[in-house]
Amino acid sequence: METLASARPTKGGNKKKYATAVKVWLAVGLFMIFMQVVIGGVTRLTGSGLSITKWEIVTGTLPPLSAGAWEEAFDLYKATPQYQKINEGMTMGAFKFIYFWEYFHRLWARLMGFVFIIPLGFFWARGMLDRALLKRLGIVFLLAALVASFGWIMVASGLVNRPWVNAYKLTVHLSLALLLFSYLLWTTFRVAMPGKEGLHNAVLKRGALAIAITAAVQIVLGGIMSGMKAGLFFPTWPDMNGEWAPAVLLSAANWNVENFVEYDAHLFMPALVQILHRTVAYLLAALVLWFFYKGLRAAGSNSLKPGLYVLVSMLIIQILLGIFTLVNCVGTVPVGLGVLHQAGAILFLSVILYVNYQLIGDRN
Repeated sequence: METLASARPTKGGNKKKYATAVKVWLAVGLFMIFMQVVIGGVTRLTGSGLSITKWEIVTGTLPPLSAGAWEEAFDLYKATPQYQKINEGMTMGAFKFIYFWEYFHRLWARLMGFVFIIPLGFFWARGMLDRALLKRLGIVFLLAALVASFGWIMVASGLVNRPWVNAYKLTVHLSLALLLFSYLLWTTFRVAMPGKEGLHNAVLKRGALAIAITAAVQIVLGGIMSGMKAGLFFPTWPDMNGEWAPAVLLSAANWNVENFVEYDAHLFMPALVQILHRTVAYLLAALVLWFFYKGLRAAGSNSLKPGLYVLVSMLIIQILLGIFTLVNCVGTVPVGLGVLHQAGAILFLSVILYVNYQLIGDRN
């Protein structure tokens, strides 16, 4: 059985060789988190997130198995504001459809727990994990628990008074999930490329960090925009329903706390979050193109060039997906395009982190 090799000093720091099985396990974990975010996107866009009104960690593993159990689950949903204000008269067949996506979302989360814990115990018992990696995996576990807990807080926000989950809580849930993904991805880089020596280029390092921070802000804005369904109100590009800046934003009277909190009662917040999302997208595009130019011209950046090309490619794909999603938000957000745009954001974030790792290296 392959075990963890002894630490060997290298030019880039302490290089540790990890078993191939550990690397594959981490890669599987990344894929499962990626898919969980995608499934969550489908769940949100199909209006399925409030179909299961209880958080049952153990008994909720199984779906309703009889006609009576389905009726009970449906009756619980009928008591929610979403059913009463939006879906009144829904058939059992339609309910089973939205139930499936929320159930699948929760089931996948449970499966991730098993995929994490069981191999972790095996690898630890076989001495295939060192203390540094165990510490990082402990943080991964805590982040996963936080994501799951806030997922229920998000769902609960839509079970009383309002027919949808709170957009701000949805954004926190999504942001925590991507924080978990990012932390595990960085951990995977350290396991797959231990002892990586970074490039000695302060300009590129600052540029890559600026791109990462800007992308994080953009993802948060995207989460808020999605939660508020802001695309439905201004489904045009490059203007916003014929205006470059919606008139609702130009009135000082609209800049009040109530409009920020009760965002679904006024056009102000959908307009604000959408114009911010567009503006940050333009800024991010400019940063990436500048970084691409500087990176290609930098000395000793041959190892960075593949990441640069992928970064620009993902930027173009994300911009096009964002535009296509927006202009097709006529009456409803297109599920396919919306999910692709969200998945693209994760891949774009992954490339950004890869480029940062190439520049920073494995700091032990």
